[in-house]
Amino acid sequence: METRRNFIKKTTIAGLGLSLAPTYSFGESLSKNFNSSKLRIGLIGVGLRGTNHLVNLLHRDDVVVTAICDIDSRRIPITFKHFDTFKKAHPKVYGKNEYDYRNLLDSKEVDAVIISTPWLWHTRMAKDAMLAGKYAGVEVSAANTLEECWDLVNTHEQTGTHLMILENVNYRRDIMAVLNMVKQNLFGEMMHFRCGYQHDLRFVKLNDGKTAYGKGVEFGEKGISEAVWRTQHSLLRNADVYPTHGVGPVATMIDVNRGNRFMSLTSHATKSRGLHNYIVENGGENHPNAKLKFKLGDIITSTIETSNGETIIVTHDTSLPRPYSLGFRVQGTKGLWEVDGNRIYIEGQAEKPHRWDNATKWLEKYDHPLWKKYGELAQGAGHGGMDFFVINAFVESAKQNIAPPLDVYDAAAWSAITPLSEISIENNGEPQNFPDFTRGMWVKRKPYNWMKDTF
Repeated sequence: METRRNFIKKTTIAGLGLSLAPTYSFGESLSKNFNSSKLRIGLIGVGLRGTNHLVNLLHRDDVVVTAICDIDSRRIPITFKHFDTFKKAHPKVYGKNEYDYRNLLDSKEVDAVIISTPWLWHTRMAKDAMLAGKYAGVEVSAANTLEECWDLVNTHEQTGTHLMILENVNYRRDIMAVLNMVKQNLFGEMMHFRCGYQHDLRFVKLNDGKTAYGKGVEFGEKGISEAVWRTQHSLLRNADVYPTHGVGPVATMIDVNRGNRFMSLTSHATKSRGLHNYIVENGGENHPNAKLKFKLGDIITSTIETSNGETIIVTHDTSLPRPYSLGFRVQGTKGLWEVDGNRIYIEGQAEKPHRWDNATKWLEKYDHPLWKKYGELAQGAGHGGMDFFVINAFVESAKQNIAPPLDVYDAAAWSAITPLSEISIENNGEPQNFPDFTRGMWVKRKPYNWMKDTF
């Protein structure tokens, strides 16, 4: 902790934002200059995720958290303890009702906001933030419907205010090493990808806090943490409701929205059994929730086609027993890498023809310059260190008021997978066309240079 604090204090990370946010995107203007010596940040939502962001911000001496908002009053004293640990002044608190966040956005003491709330609030809060002239960071996914995707894009273009989708997996160490391999043409011309969110969340979706960890069977008003809101989506929607952890890194590798774009999608769903079985096993057949019919298929499989001819298979699998995996596979004309099994095959360079190599030495050889230079500083930042990088990219982009590396067009395109998959499943896998959220400008937008050793 102290090492990271000292580094940020001594360097103020001057200029480190340039390679992750090197240019202004079309239609984007500097709507505001932050003249304060420190970027003033407000946090909307200080649950588990928001508190993680808070701690990473409190490490920094180039920002000050001036305001927090949460309608769960129990989170406020927990948050204050972190301020006390870092010996920093308590922020102004908002949270009288669900719309008190708008009063936070009206504050002249806030330059930028980070939104870490339940999914249904992401777009409306991000839209209001941009309308208020605040640089916005929003947790994933950024939107639930196609209308919301367009709301984000239209509001950004109307106001010139920026939005960053805070997809931390884009900064995972192995993902950035593979990104390095892709950019150095190790795999040849890119052809095919697999990715997704494969994570047993039954204990998250069904948790009342009164029974043993992982054995709860309640959600909604009787639930705790994400069970209060997340499970309702499983009850009412049959779609890939959480696509960005997988598709975000893949989209970056093939420059989606910057010379490439998603064209169409087809999706299919299995039957739904996992949550029902979990309720029966832990709450009994007579438990009221055992009578519910969950709409979300246990496994959602979507196939995306891009304008450059790649295909991407995206899997959502959160209601069945399984080990965690984002299921990455990156394949080109010269070879491929798979995260499961930690294996790689490069034609002409493999130890044996047609046999997998262990990927460890390759990941070490192609370790991304960012991780080589700042990996030790990222220790303890959360999720293996990738939270350090995603928050730093947000802060540095906001300080300069320039387009972030993962911008509003990425937020819209990645999040659109949810409503498009829902429509496709409802229509027996009928292909759905992706809207072009850049309005044709993807043809001329330049890719970010992810390979510099600065942020």
